[in-house]
Amino acid sequence: MPSGDTPSGHTPFADAAAFPPPPRPSWLAADRPADRLASVFRFAVELVAWVAVPWALAGYSLPLAVLSMVLLIGLPTFFSTPGDKRHVVVAVPGFVTIGLVLLQVVAAVAAAWTVWHAVAAAVVTVLAVVTVVLELPRWRWLLSRAPRPR
Repeated sequence: MPSGDTPSGHTPFADAAAFPPPPRPSWLAADRPADRLASVFRFAVELVAWVAVPWALAGYSLPLAVLSMVLLIGLPTFFSTPGDKRHVVVAVPGFVTIGLVLLQVVAAVAAAWTVWHAVAAAVVTVLAVVTVVLELPRWRWLLSRAPRPR
């Protein structure tokens, strides 16, 4: 048996290209760009913001630190653009969703430079820049979904 072949005569993974990608979820708008990688980076920036912002504010006011967590997690949870997320609690235009992402990015970078070592803050800054670049196709799509006059 040649190296890499199985007893059935098939080379492993030879038919991998024949498998179609998984279907798009029905709630996801058909024209929405694929953004799996951007979502990973966006989530990483959100995590940094959720840790660094309360950390930066805790020295001034514990209630303010808690409020920052509520806002950083709560606002994107309740306000979203239809077709962008599965569950839309309060529908908002695309520019609001973009603004919420930018809030997270700016908060993560500013707080990282405030409370962390310069090397860690620089890594967060690079993460934020990469996130913004990867988000651009989604942002163009969000802006193109402006409400139509009736």
